[in-house]
Amino acid sequence: MSKPLLIARDLEVAFGGVKAADGVNLTINEGEFVAIIGPNGSGKTTFLNLCTGYVRPVAGEVILRDMPITSLPPRRIARQGIARAFQIPQLFTDQTVLENVMLAIAAHRGIWQALNPLDRPDYRAEAMELLDLLGLAEQAGTLAGTLPEGLRKLADVTVAMALQPMLLLLDEPTSGVSALERFQLMETLMTAMRSRGMTALFVEHDMEIVEKYADRVVVWDSGQVLAEGAADVVMKDPRVLERVVGME
Repeated sequence: MSKPLLIARDLEVAFGGVKAADGVNLTINEGEFVAIIGPNGSGKTTFLNLCTGYVRPVAGEVILRDMPITSLPPRRIARQGIARAFQIPQLFTDQTVLENVMLAIAAHRGIWQALNPLDRPDYRAEAMELLDLLGLAEQAGTLAGTLPEGLRKLADVTVAMALQPMLLLLDEPTSGVSALERFQLMETLMTAMRSRGMTALFVEHDMEIVEKYADRVVVWDSGQVLAEGAADVVMKDPRVLERVVGME
């Protein structure tokens, strides 16, 4: 039986009087691929921010493998084993794809300094291994800002994977990607993450993607977990059919 990797207990946070997390309790187990779905503004991205230290709760805690991380800054949380890829890729657009990945490798090792050369053989070899895993080896020398959206998403995930996380958080990985590319993108991501033994939590609006790739689905509504379970069960819940965007 899988062990709990991340536990959120009684999380609460509000913005302008609106509760984005209202007593959230959720456990993510090792090796799971968990999807978060829900209406816009229901608190999905806020939960990712709470897990990565970009938002501090007013109550509750987040625990990663028995270690409380709620009060840690984002860099410390990343070093503990949580990395994130964003809805809008966070890349250095005037650097090559390879340089972006090497920067992440150097940051993870904690030894990069202005006077320390970035383009080292060990960084380059590790970066190229990751790029090959994500199908981006041919784009290694391409400026990140010139990539089409699907490849830019993959590059952003590659940068996150360079941090060697136990848990990878993905915020709408298929948004902005054409209908023809979205399944190919997810197949690449899932294969890469499984090969590295990662656990994944992804926010997604595309119900076909959720049903195909999520081991478990968590439904958010008004800062609370409305329902959770296997996709084929959750998608038949009348509350989910009524509240989740894109479903009738």
